[in-house]
Amino acid sequence: MTESNRVQWVYSSRNNRELAERYDQWAKDYETNLKKDFQYRGPQVTAGYIEKYISKEAKILDAGAGTGLMGEILNGMGYKDLTAMDLSQGMLDEAGKKGAYRELHQMVMGETLDFAADSFDAVVSVGVLTVGHAPASSFDELIRITRPEGYIIFTLRPDVYHKSGFKEKQAALESMGIWKLVEVSEKFQTLPKGEPEVFHQVWVYRVTS
Repeated sequence: MTESNRVQWVYSSRNNRELAERYDQWAKDYETNLKKDFQYRGPQVTAGYIEKYISKEAKILDAGAGTGLMGEILNGMGYKDLTAMDLSQGMLDEAGKKGAYRELHQMVMGETLDFAADSFDAVVSVGVLTVGHAPASSFDELIRITRPEGYIIFTLRPDVYHKSGFKEKQAALESMGIWKLVEVSEKFQTLPKGEPEVFHQVWVYRVTS
């Protein structure tokens, strides 16, 4: 299976159980494939926005942490209070080897999360809001576990934003006064080598209630 085919294989998962199983199978080669075959740059781009808005002392949830690429970068930048969450135990096992996270939790975005309300100063989610992955309804729980005035920063594919209910959900949450849009980046190539046609944007919201 080529690496591009592997990505499509993951995207085509029929449910969260199958998605978790496929990530478990991919976990050990995941980082090598993304860095070498795709030149994945989502975490690096997002890190600039995290540093702009979130203090180094913040308690941060890496939602959909995978093998911990985002956590490794943030830890190196001086962020030490990091918690990882992912639906794949295999991916979390790899993330744990980095020593960047204080806690690791197997949970599924889009379902009820086993965290108390207002548990985090910020939530970061990179590469998770994409085809066949976390739904727009995931925001409800991410907001619940983020304290008022805390930040939610995530990457989102523009095509998914327009076609999968994200545009409507994000606007509804803002119109209800639950969060406020702070900044959205220009479109950028996330996988410039392997899938140059795929773009993402970084979205920054501040939770208001």
